[in-house]
Amino acid sequence: MVTNDNRLKQMNYESIKLTVDGKIATVTINRPESLNALNAQVFNDLENAFNFLEKEPSVRCVILTGSGEKSFVAGADIKEFSAYSQEEAKALSRRGHFVFKKIENLSKPVIAAVNGFALGGGLELALSCHIRYASENAKLGLPEVTLGLIPGYGGTQRLPELVGKGLANEMIFSAKMINAERAKAIGLVNEVFPIEELMDKARELAKQIVKNSPLGIAQAIKAVNASGTEDGMDTEINAFGDLFAGGDFKEGVSAFIEKRKPVFD
Repeated sequence: MVTNDNRLKQMNYESIKLTVDGKIATVTINRPESLNALNAQVFNDLENAFNFLEKEPSVRCVILTGSGEKSFVAGADIKEFSAYSQEEAKALSRRGHFVFKKIENLSKPVIAAVNGFALGGGLELALSCHIRYASENAKLGLPEVTLGLIPGYGGTQRLPELVGKGLANEMIFSAKMINAERAKAIGLVNEVFPIEELMDKARELAKQIVKNSPLGIAQAIKAVNASGTEDGMDTEINAFGDLFAGGDFKEGVSAFIEKRKPVFD
């Protein structure tokens, strides 16, 4: 780890960069020569980085993006798995599910800053994040059927939850790319910004998030992730009740009564 001061820390991985600035971490997929395509090393580095972020108490929010202005993640590195057997392909899919589930279940919000292409596994990576901001030049799509495949890292499950089955089927069956404004119109991304403003806007949102209760946010992530499942309502009830025993609730109520801003540790 390289430390520039008491607030800014940088961790170096082979295929990604991780920077912690105060309470906000930024994870950057750093394979610009391949438009940040996913390969085995990226999965390993993402797993290690998000293991660190889960345990790092100073981090309250994470921004995930790609290096450069052309691509968030342009997809999977097809050359790496083109000769895989059926069992190797299933193992690859399980690996993607495992890593993306780790991102989805992180107890801290993850904001995808989609800067350019988010195709195939790249869009599936963005779908595993809790919030998605996109640049005006972003292009999003799931082109797997053009290769005789289907999305294998959760795309067939998360996309319908987000935009509905009809629109998800249209995107998956046609393999067409959509632009950022269309993605916003169907609820695939939250907001669209000029490329030069994207990271600043993501940081603005992260700064707003980190003012709030980390315990409350962690339980909210758990409850929202359970929405639509058989246990969703019970998850919310239990999370709501459990928070009454936490210090954040006591601080929030005290601050409200005393007419001051809460300070969450």
